[in-house]
Amino acid sequence: MKKSLGPNMLVYPAPIWVVGTYDADDKPNAMLAACGGACCMQPPCISVALRPATYSHEAIVARRAFTVSVPSEKFVAQADYLGRASGRKEDKFTVAGLTPVRSELVDAPYVGEFPLVMECRLVHTAELGMHTLFVGEIVDVKAEESVLNESGSPDMTEIAPLVYDIGTRKYLGIGDVVGRRGDASAKIV
Repeated sequence: MKKSLGPNMLVYPAPIWVVGTYDADDKPNAMLAACGGACCMQPPCISVALRPATYSHEAIVARRAFTVSVPSEKFVAQADYLGRASGRKEDKFTVAGLTPVRSELVDAPYVGEFPLVMECRLVHTAELGMHTLFVGEIVDVKAEESVLNESGSPDMTEIAPLVYDIGTRKYLGIGDVVGRRGDASAKIV
């Protein structure tokens, strides 16, 4: 029997994304976001939800751009720090020992050390309670060659992205491959 937990933000798993922006003085900033996901295939778009109080919120509104860098498991300490500190008070890239890379396509930086990056042009915003949903059209995806498979596509097992368990506040890896699209459902017929 299922027990009601009431209205709650228990989405499993939540991606761990690092949103990159520039402030009004062109200072790079990065923040951890666990409220985000794919929202359109054509054109390719993703969304991130940020509270208006965050430093990154005002930067996205002003610059109309952001990046999403996907940290691998080995960067869990840096990702956690980016989610706890404020770019208003410190240079988070420097403290975390990460490199801001200026995008050539959008007005936002990305994290040079992280294996996968999506560069986004802001196309839509929606006010949703305590968050603003920012929809960005992906103008380019950049991936380290080491995480690409033989066909040139990113391999999630090589990226080793972090995911977040919002109920227990734990960071997790993605685990083992348990099936392939098409093959898994063939087992039930």
